[in-house]
Amino acid sequence: MTTDPLGFADEALDALLKEELLRGLTDIESGPGPEVVVGGERLINFSSNNYLGLAEHPALAEATAEAARRWGAGATASRLIVGTHGLVRDLEQRLAILRGTEAALVFPTGYQANLGTVGALMGRGDLIVADKLCHASLIDAARLSGATLRTFAHGDLALLEERLAKHPERGRMLVMTDGVFSMDGDLCHLRDLVEITAHHGALLLVDDAHAVGVLGKTGAGICEHFGIAPPRHLILTATLSKALGSQGGFVCGPRRLTDLLVNRARTFIFTTGLAPPAAAAALAALDVIDREPERRERLSANRERLASALKAKGWDLGGSVTPIIPLMAGTPGAAMALAARLRSNGILGVPIRPPTVPRGASRVRLSVMSTHTDAHLDALIDAVGDV
Repeated sequence: MTTDPLGFADEALDALLKEELLRGLTDIESGPGPEVVVGGERLINFSSNNYLGLAEHPALAEATAEAARRWGAGATASRLIVGTHGLVRDLEQRLAILRGTEAALVFPTGYQANLGTVGALMGRGDLIVADKLCHASLIDAARLSGATLRTFAHGDLALLEERLAKHPERGRMLVMTDGVFSMDGDLCHLRDLVEITAHHGALLLVDDAHAVGVLGKTGAGICEHFGIAPPRHLILTATLSKALGSQGGFVCGPRRLTDLLVNRARTFIFTTGLAPPAAAAALAALDVIDREPERRERLSANRERLASALKAKGWDLGGSVTPIIPLMAGTPGAAMALAARLRSNGILGVPIRPPTVPRGASRVRLSVMSTHTDAHLDALIDAVGDV
């Protein structure tokens, strides 16, 4: 008797459909600006991480095109095989200066940066303690490392200390958190985390993907926002593909950390390096961030205007203090209904459902950009309505 080895997929998809958790891909027919064309319909885009509007900035487009013409479209192999392109080396130097660290190492994606870093540092007998709401890439990295993984309730520093205190002295310890939590828009307690990890002799890894370019006087991220010089036990990971408008990820920290990653991070060793056009775009983005601080100022003003209006209409925005603003709906069906209502009013706001967020916490996650106009914000405020 023959069987269908992929038959289980039908049952899995049916189960997702019944739970209102089935997802599909949407075709987009325009660039990543504040307005996008989806299915032939022009919508105001409140679902992008393009916080500063750099993904469509002419300087990035020109830098990308020039790099492709001069250096080609791809890196072709691992950096340990074909070497490091000068654009990538320049980018790493600029990123280290921005973050105030000795060194930086660029990966093809932020996900790979997290997987490679945690896997290179931790193993069996070690302890990883993670904020329960940190990014999936950090949780996956911890599981793949072979270390013992423990979580603590979001922001519960007393429980974190308890977890660290119980670990035997023979193993290493690593605490992991987001800088800006990607679904809630709140911040980690960085000062306390630095003190706690230093006291217990643990490493601290902060995924700063949603803070680089957004937080701090110069857009340097979470450390600049809190006025903290990165200590030696702090590892900062982030991405080039959100506020910087390009593609890729990176790790910042002491030189001995990046040297170790070159030799141990499997997601660095066994993958093709960052393409020269992506590096050129990221370098151009850093230049724009330096010379156009008004983009961060406009982003902050847009965020405050929108948040104030939504609160006035009775919406609970939780602990959000960043351009990420959750509209809490509760059930997957309620989140989908809210997203559908927004779309009927010309607004693109994507419903976020489990497993991306906990059960009972489905939402529409709004993401503000500096390039949103007052008219864009007003349209969203009117479409959302009262609670």
